Order: sequence, then structure tokens, then C-alpha cells
Amino acid sequence: MRILHTSDWHLGRSFHRVGMLGAQAEFIGHLVSTVREREVDAVVVSGDVYDRAVPPLAAVELFDDALHRLAGLGVPTVMISGNHDSARRLGVGAGLMGRAGIHLRTEPSACGTPVLLPDAHGDVAFYGLPYLEPALVRDEFGVGRAGHETVLAAAMDRVRADLAARPAGTRSVVLAHAFVTGGEPSDSERDIAVGGVASVPAAVFDGVDYVALGHLHGCQTLTDRVRYSGSPLAYSFSEAGHRKSMWLVDLAADGTVTAERVDCPAPRPLARLRGTLEELLADPALAPHEEAWVEATLTDPVRPADPMARLTERFPHTLALVFDPDRPSDDPDVSYARRLAGRDDRQIAEDFVAHVRGAGPDPHERTVLRDAFDAVRADEAAREVAR
Repeated sequence: MRILHTSDWHLGRSFHRVGMLGAQAEFIGHLVSTVREREVDAVVVSGDVYDRAVPPLAAVELFDDALHRLAGLGVPTVMISGNHDSARRLGVGAGLMGRAGIHLRTEPSACGTPVLLPDAHGDVAFYGLPYLEPALVRDEFGVGRAGHETVLAAAMDRVRADLAARPAGTRSVVLAHAFVTGGEPSDSERDIAVGGVASVPAAVFDGVDYVALGHLHGCQTLTDRVRYSGSPLAYSFSEAGHRKSMWLVDLAADGTVTAERVDCPAPRPLARLRGTLEELLADPALAPHEEAWVEATLTDPVRPADPMARLTERFPHTLALVFDPDRPSDDPDVSYARRLAGRDDRQIAEDFVAHVRGAGPDPHERTVLRDAFDAVRADEAAREVAR
């Protein structure tokens, strides 16, 4: 069976205030063409179809167009909801869509109920594990103080139990939206850490033939059987080095996996430039970036006059301007943003405690801070679900 694995469309998202709907529509066209030309047997979309719980109408219309075009090809599609999606909204009409070959899996309770798609060698069972917010699904899975690994392990127990009851030789594919250990994040994914822990080990998914992951925006191979497709478009300058693509996966009769990357169309290349303003304006080596979307980091010791206007004369698609003067790290004028770079909310709060009283939090206080941040994030997730 030939499977096209994609994820993280984020329909409705912009890139530094540049609307991406046209590029997203071009990607959908590319996806449909790939399905047709490469004789794909099934499409899997591993979450974050939309960029937010209540997407703009134009994004919904594009999603509707994608579903009609995929259904028109007669190629089954299996989709799950991600942490950016409203599972309830995305799942509306799932029963009717299933009759057209579009299988939406947004309910945690259905993790162990596969979509069965046959080929010449028998059935392939597709198990959809939507994004599982630990605080919201722990009762469903009967776990206590839940983290990502705990709830995903419980969901996979249901998958393996169902698979064990099926005829010998039934092959299996799991769609999951999670941060798996070994994956490389970018700046454009929403933090899903619980208790300071965001990732789960790949071993959680043992026992199935292929795991189609979503959430991280870089295309990555964790093992031959566990892969991220990544987002089809870049949504932050941290993705400037990404090769945006989908996985074309061939699942053999014995469950052996072979995979090929299929490149996605890019609306414009990304460039991250660094130097003084005069260096950026004069350096001939930067000529290839003049038509790119540019993030410029200026290292001038004193902020120059009209930097954006001057930069856009040479780089008309400059979208982001960062000031990072070359100064010693202990210089009192080093920017607040630079001092906080790479630190999460919990670490910043612990630093604040140390700053105001001269000593960092003790273990009990760290637990209180961790629980407070987890409660806020869980509350935000619950409110998105209810919208």
C-alpha cells in the first residue's frame, strides 16, 4: 500500500503578517496532483489542519475544497486533530464524510478503533490518535497524574489490543500528534510541555508498522518506522534550513517500510542575515537573498537611522528586524530578549524568584510553579475545546 504522509497544514496562518492562503492553496493542489500522479492508495494527515480552534472562513473553504478534491480521486484519507485544532469542530460531520472516504479521527475514545483499508495483501489498520491533552483525557484512559507519555502509552495499549485480535498479517499505521524524543523543534510550534516535560519516547509506539507523526514542523526520521512529515510551508524563520516535503511511504505485504520525500512548493525562500546595516547593504555575497523573505539581525553598537526603510531598498521582502549589538554578555545594556532567549516560562519564573530574594526556589516551590503553569495551559486548552 502506498501512503502519502503529511501534517501541520495550519490553514489560515500568516507568516510575519504575510497572508499564506494562496501558498496553502498551491500546496493543496500539489498534494492532489501527487496523489494522482504517484498512484497513492491512502493519504494521512497527522493533525493541525487549521492554525486555530476557530479558523477564518477562507481557511474553512480551502479545507472544504481539499476534501472534495481528495474524495473526487477516490483515494481514502485519514485525518486527526492536532493541538491547534478544535477537535469537536473538526470532527463535525465525520460520519457522513467517512462514507465519502474522508475519515476524521478526533475523539480520544476511538483510539483503538481503526479505519480498515484493504489492498492485494489484506487489511491495513489505520489508528488515529488525535492530540491528547493530558489534563483533559486522563479520565478517559484511567490514569492519575497524567503526562504525555502516560496518556499516549494508554492509547497505544488500546491500539495493540485491537491489533492483536485481528487476523495474523494485518498491517498497522498509527497517526499521532505529539513531541517524540529525538525530534528537532522550531520556533513555530506551540509549547505542549506538561510538568516541564514535552516529549515522549519513540518506544511508546512499538508494535506497529508505521507511525505518521505530526506537531514538529521539520521533516524528520526518528526510526525507519517513526517519522515526522513536517509542515508543508515554513511558518517561522527558524525553518529557513528546512526542506519542506511529504513522505511517500510504501508498506509491503510483510510490513516492511520504504519512504521517499516529495518536495512541496515554496512561495519564496527564507534568509536569516546578520551584520551591521552597512555590511548587509554592501555585501555582494548576499545578492542571492534579494528576492527572499528576510530576517535581518543588526549588530551595530548603536541603532542606525531608518534601518527598515534602508534594508527594503535592497531586500524588498524584509519581514523581521532584530537588534543584537555585539557587546559582552555581561554588558548591562544587553537586551532583555537576549537574556531570556532559549528559556521557557517556568525557567523565567524561577529566575525571577532568585532575583527578588537572592536564592532560587526550593523543590516544593518548583513543584508549585510547575503545577501553576500546567494548570494555566490546561485551562487554555479546555477553553479552546469549548469554543
